[in-house]
Amino acid sequence: MTDVESATDWTEAGRKLFAGPCDFFFAAAKSDGLPPVGPPEVAFAGRSNVGKSSLVNALTGRTGLARASNTPGRTQELIFFDLHGKATLVDMPGYGYAAVAKSKSASWGRLIQDYLRGRPSLLRVLLLVDGRHGLKESDHETMRMLDAAAVSYAVALTKRDEVKAADREARVAETLEGLSKHVAAFPEVLFTSARTGDGVAELRAHIARLLAERGAGAGGAAKLG
Repeated sequence: MTDVESATDWTEAGRKLFAGPCDFFFAAAKSDGLPPVGPPEVAFAGRSNVGKSSLVNALTGRTGLARASNTPGRTQELIFFDLHGKATLVDMPGYGYAAVAKSKSASWGRLIQDYLRGRPSLLRVLLLVDGRHGLKESDHETMRMLDAAAVSYAVALTKRDEVKAADREARVAETLEGLSKHVAAFPEVLFTSARTGDGVAELRAHIARLLAERGAGAGGAAKLG
């Protein structure tokens, strides 16, 4: 552990990072319609019913920022949010919904793959996994795509409040075991609840530390080896 790392309060850095304004500024339905590369990007991916919009709203403290669709699989765009010039949050289309037409699903796949492979400002994908069920095959499929694109990603379990306290430690252990099979996975699992706020401070700290380690400010730490 470096002196800078040990001296940094990442929870406080995360609080400050997300205390500023966060606003929608772009939506892209095609890979040739992405916004110009700007601040570092952190993307959020997950199954259509994982609670992605709710967690993004909890993370930013803005209840109406990311809008959850009443129809799973409806959102087909990459949604970009400006975190007061410090970072860009990217809400990716949900996956794994059986009722979505194959042609539409294929289109989403191309959009996501093109974004992952050709976005130099993308620092990490936060893969949200339903904490009630753990990793599904569709999650592993997405992780294999991230592995192939050499994009760093971390898993955040959602809906912690709906998982029995006695089962939470085992769910985290199971998830870590699943991550061990993927080369681009970050070896850490966060357990969050958008409803109660559990794990939100830790997720903010994770992002603040990531930005600092990649030389993007948010705490002033030097890049770690």
